[in-house]
Amino acid sequence: MSNQQIIDEVVLYEVQEQIAIVTMNRPEYNNAQNSQMTYALDKALQLACNDDDVKVIVLAGEGKHFSAGHDIGTPGRDVDQSFERTHLWYDHVNKPGGEFLYAREHEVYLGMCRRWRELPKPTIAMVQGACVAGGLMLAWVCDLVIADERAFFSDPVVRMGIPGVEYFAHVHELNARIAKEFLFTGERMSSQRAYEMGMVNRVVATDELRKETLAMAGRIAQMPRLGLQLTKQVINNAEDLMGKRSTMDMAFGLHHFAHAHNETISGDRLGGYDAKAMAQANKSAAKDNKS
Repeated sequence: MSNQQIIDEVVLYEVQEQIAIVTMNRPEYNNAQNSQMTYALDKALQLACNDDDVKVIVLAGEGKHFSAGHDIGTPGRDVDQSFERTHLWYDHVNKPGGEFLYAREHEVYLGMCRRWRELPKPTIAMVQGACVAGGLMLAWVCDLVIADERAFFSDPVVRMGIPGVEYFAHVHELNARIAKEFLFTGERMSSQRAYEMGMVNRVVATDELRKETLAMAGRIAQMPRLGLQLTKQVINNAEDLMGKRSTMDMAFGLHHFAHAHNETISGDRLGGYDAKAMAQANKSAAKDNKS
């Protein structure tokens, strides 16, 4: 049975058999993530966790692209707005200097991603098209990633003078030298190369992406719920023992040093890049890389 709901206008939620499908729904902006979407995703994931009939969660993006990353320039950008918070962090809106962005990103980016990584049910990212910067964070918190043959992955925020996105899993998703190349160049990594690097579980034909993802979710759903949860917990804990969480804490501090430096030098936390300028730079780099 499918019973689609719309959550805060920007996330779709439906359940098919034992699978919850959570879909980012800002296709006109390539599913750029503003705070409204982040909190709506959290509501949808809570619904899936609370539903005993749901065994597996699929995270998807409506339209041509999974997610172009964080919203740094659409009409719906809401960085200056307050929301009901999910963590024990104070509101960022009236805070001065670097505290403004540090508090916000601890809540809506690093904090949310860590929260979603610990969901007690298996999660699968169903990735088509662009999975860029903040889009990577959403894919990386999922237990499995299934991508179509046209998908690509990139983290171009070094252009802003920033050492990678807030949920810094690069050196756990890729080996160190590949992670450096990925960040130093900001180039797109194809889904096939991501598969070869171990960042993606399966690469499938574009028109088979949904079918193959739901088939994988269905096979996982046949396993006992507690067995799945305990297995996920063991592997997540093992990753943290290998330094994943402490690496993120260190990287998050340097990330915000870079924001503060940018603001001091130029008055712009993002180093002069809005959504349009970043998109143009990324497309130009992709074109140059092909030539």
